[in-house]
Amino acid sequence: MEKRIIAIGGGEIKNKTTLKIDEYIANLAKAHAGEKRANALFIGTASHDSMPYFNSFRKTYTSNFDIKAEVALMVYGEMSVEKIAGKIAVADCIYVGGGDTVYMLDKWKEFGIDKLLIDAYNRGVIICGLSAGAICWFKDMYTDYEIMRGQSSEYVLRKGLGVLDGAMCPHFNEREKDFTLALSKGQIKGAYCVENDCAIEFVNGEFSKVISAGGKAYYMSLNGQQIDKKELI
Repeated sequence: MEKRIIAIGGGEIKNKTTLKIDEYIANLAKAHAGEKRANALFIGTASHDSMPYFNSFRKTYTSNFDIKAEVALMVYGEMSVEKIAGKIAVADCIYVGGGDTVYMLDKWKEFGIDKLLIDAYNRGVIICGLSAGAICWFKDMYTDYEIMRGQSSEYVLRKGLGVLDGAMCPHFNEREKDFTLALSKGQIKGAYCVENDCAIEFVNGEFSKVISAGGKAYYMSLNGQQIDKKELI
């Protein structure tokens, strides 16, 4: 059974800027579901369970692709861990929204959701996410965690779930200058760098391809004193 992660660099699902990527994900979810109607679970922990965000997801996946959209709520105590586990168990696709990555991972670990999501990935459930929901699957994350808290003006490296080797920088069209500086300082040896409205797919832990709705993806690495930048296709 193939294990897939689609990591989206950024974009606005509300404005349908990622619609080509969403269509690709929806088709994977339908293939996973077989003869039954596909079920997509939205997890918005990073946005503190923003319901407008979920509604945008539902409008896209249900209205455009006829996929049943469910939501897992864990920030304000609306759902028990057992109920969330039940939703994860029947999902064909799990979509993790953007926002505060570190808050999200802390909340997941508090309730054991991280283990349930990794189990779902290992069962072949289609895993996808945008920004925070994309970088969390990597060993290392290039995140604006400290900027969001007013603790620093710089992006920082934090540890992710480690399902995928390496690191990822989302919103690369906005962060290239900062990331290049971090790379030149040797803070990280290399990373997947994904622009808004672009996604990279991993199959069985290996990079497979780029799915673009207008953006591009690169792999950047530090080779001695030189920075190598390779566009991914």
